[in-house]
Amino acid sequence: MATIKFIQHNGNEIVVTADTGMSVMNAAIDNMVAGIDADCGGECSCATCHVIVDDAWMSKVGTPSAQEESMLDLNPDRETNSRLSCQIAITDELDGLVVKLPEFQY
Repeated sequence: MATIKFIQHNGNEIVVTADTGMSVMNAAIDNMVAGIDADCGGECSCATCHVIVDDAWMSKVGTPSAQEESMLDLNPDRETNSRLSCQIAITDELDGLVVKLPEFQY
């Protein structure tokens, strides 16, 4: 189990607990976190689960795959720490992960 903090665009913080092995996207969907659309259901074929990973967590979250990069490149709000939450698998090492949600999902 890991705790994840989602910070919505308006500053509202939502803390959820999720099982290891699931994706950050599924943790958001299962806990009804507004701001994650997940239109493709986690197939890495859209960018509607975009999150901005807190700087302190980037080394643990890792870098995007080539496919994820291509989806992120379509997003006008992409930042250096942008990731698709469907591509971040929750591990014990990610307990306490902090991600910010953009104002809009594209």
